[in-house]
Amino acid sequence: MIKVSIITAVYNAEKFICDTYRSLEAQTFTDWEWVVTNDFSTDSTEKILSDIAAKDKRVKVFKNSTNQGAGYSRNRSISESQGKFIAFIDSDDLWDRAKLCRQIDFMEANDILISFTSYRVISEDGVFLGKVVDRNSPKKITYQDLLAKKATVGCSTVIIDQTKISVSMPLLRTGQDYATWLSILKRGNVALKFEETLASYRIVSNSISRNKFKKAGRQWQIYRSIEKLNFYSSAYYFINYAFRAIFRN
Repeated sequence: MIKVSIITAVYNAEKFICDTYRSLEAQTFTDWEWVVTNDFSTDSTEKILSDIAAKDKRVKVFKNSTNQGAGYSRNRSISESQGKFIAFIDSDDLWDRAKLCRQIDFMEANDILISFTSYRVISEDGVFLGKVVDRNSPKKITYQDLLAKKATVGCSTVIIDQTKISVSMPLLRTGQDYATWLSILKRGNVALKFEETLASYRIVSNSISRNKFKKAGRQWQIYRSIEKLNFYSSAYYFINYAFRAIFRN
């Protein structure tokens, strides 16, 4: 059995996808497969992925016949995965070389089912912007903690033992990762933070997740439509979300 399946949804990522792959190729832990779903890209992403897969047999590429969104695409990759663990990386993010080795060792030594780490924020050109997210977040994150956004739990930092936790993302265009972590923690699980910064999140100017008003609207939608919270609970958690969005570190 493959130890780790790395899950990625890709859409028009020709500018960054090679850098992302190189950060996987450089991993000190080598027992992995990269399960990529190309969400009907219109640039050269398909050819780039095909070339990578031709050289590295650990890379498995699938393609949607229409654009379906990141949730659908990640679910497709998960359904094709064979690893004991699933790890997520977005198509423009990067991992440190020891990411898989260090985090998997942490999980296995402590029988952890879901873990995350802090992450750096980098510019579109890959320059560190001096910000590390989740560095000061609690080490243990419960469902209520995540509702209140006491940690971001960045998608490209998460690893899950899929032999013990089933993972399926809601078909939202944005925020599907956050909604997924909520679903997992709502079942009584706790997310544990590994106290190292092992990933870099790239800020891309035209990213769908960069619009603050849309992000706020999505947050409210998750509280009300996905988690079915009443208005007052939603308002309480939304105030926490807004405060932490301003002062997050």
